[in-house]
Amino acid sequence: MAGIRKQTIQSSLIVYFGFAVGAFNTYLYTKNGSFTQEEYGVTRLFINFSQNFFAFASLGSLPVLYKFYPYYKDNLPDKKNDLLTLVCLVSLAGCILVSACGIIFEPYVVRKFSEHSSLFLPFYLLVFPYSLGFLVFSVLESYAWALQTSVITNALKETVLRIITTLFIVLFYFGLINFSQFMYLFSSLYIIIAAILIIFLWKTNRLHFSFSISRVTKKFYKKMLGLQVFVFGGVCINAVAITISDLLIASKQGLADAAIFSLAVYAANFIEIPQRSLTSITTGALSRAWKDKDFNTINRVYHRSSINMLLLAVFVFGNVWLNVAQGIEVLHIQNEYAAGLGVVFILGIAKIIDAGTGVNSVIIATSTFWKFEFYTNVILLALRIPLAYFFIEKYGIIGPAYAEIISQVVYNFIRYEFLRRKFNMQPFNIETLYAVLLGVIAVAAAYFLFSGIEGWTGIIIRSVLFSGVLIGGIFLLKLTPDAVHLVGVAKTRIQDWKK
Repeated sequence: MAGIRKQTIQSSLIVYFGFAVGAFNTYLYTKNGSFTQEEYGVTRLFINFSQNFFAFASLGSLPVLYKFYPYYKDNLPDKKNDLLTLVCLVSLAGCILVSACGIIFEPYVVRKFSEHSSLFLPFYLLVFPYSLGFLVFSVLESYAWALQTSVITNALKETVLRIITTLFIVLFYFGLINFSQFMYLFSSLYIIIAAILIIFLWKTNRLHFSFSISRVTKKFYKKMLGLQVFVFGGVCINAVAITISDLLIASKQGLADAAIFSLAVYAANFIEIPQRSLTSITTGALSRAWKDKDFNTINRVYHRSSINMLLLAVFVFGNVWLNVAQGIEVLHIQNEYAAGLGVVFILGIAKIIDAGTGVNSVIIATSTFWKFEFYTNVILLALRIPLAYFFIEKYGIIGPAYAEIISQVVYNFIRYEFLRRKFNMQPFNIETLYAVLLGVIAVAAAYFLFSGIEGWTGIIIRSVLFSGVLIGGIFLLKLTPDAVHLVGVAKTRIQDWKK
């Protein structure tokens, strides 16, 4: 647990720094006199298309890599490990297949988006190089997860990628390039960080390709293929579920509304940063624990991840929600983006619910019952698509947020019940209730005492009060042993530094 804690802290710091850079990028995208809403909407729609391209092109091979890597590691020397080679070949075949389909169905895309989102159409073909880079990086990222070196991949994906994006935005912002040139540069982002990751793995002697079929592959290929088939469906379903709201809004209401919704989603996504870091870090450890039948470790990770992610999610949500309206004003964000404030609130609650259930998805996906993860993703998609479509028609851009919170409640309840009944594992205790009540009290105190104070002064005062009440309550009530441990480590290092 100490190793996971250390990597979680490192990754979370890296990811939060990356999100700070991303927040600056979003500011440049949305401030007065910068990108139009339609231009910002193009970049978001571009990313959504690419995520679906990646999901289908990977053919479900990435989870096979980190699920079976411990078996290869324990039975083969590194230079004879053919698992990475197999995954790369499968992904290459998928990339060729999906690219061909994307070109064939281009007339359908033109027909679907020409009325409300025509600005996207000249850049449609740039989706393919962007997606290829995304695919290559994701394969190597999964390999790094299996090696339990996720800090470097988080740094590249969450920080370096955004810094490079900043450079491209600045070039456009000062008129050194036009929007078309910006999109060409934008399409190269993942190719750049994939190249950096390749160099890192090669320089550290961790990148090995073997084109001889190993005895481990011969032994496990049927199980690997079975996992891949099921996971492929789940990955595709998950990608569609994540991007469907943006795509529906763009096609039915236009790029401007898609941009407003995307900015609200971005604000809400701050809440899940610790969850993303912990997911990447625990994947390798949980795969190993399932292989060794170490149920104590699995249960401990489940409990700790739940309370830690819940507290962090509440901390981030409170600071975001208390100040987002004032943030739009003091940062001179285009006034139209204020229409997404309701989306931020509802999506924030949905993400707190998801974070509070811990790494249940990783636990199921790395177990022998990984098929169940596929089934729950089917349920999620079956709920999210019709609900999003219905609520967009009825409520506009806030509709997908309603669909999301309903879907997340059902989705996580099913996974919670599965782990509780199958393995007698459940992550909640009295500290969970205390954490929720503490968050409500902290938000209420900051809002009702200082909601009338405007500008940076109000933002700072509300943030300090909310954070102080929440953090003080965490230590007073001893809600998580990791908080106490971190203070002890900090004191030790300060004493060592003084010496």
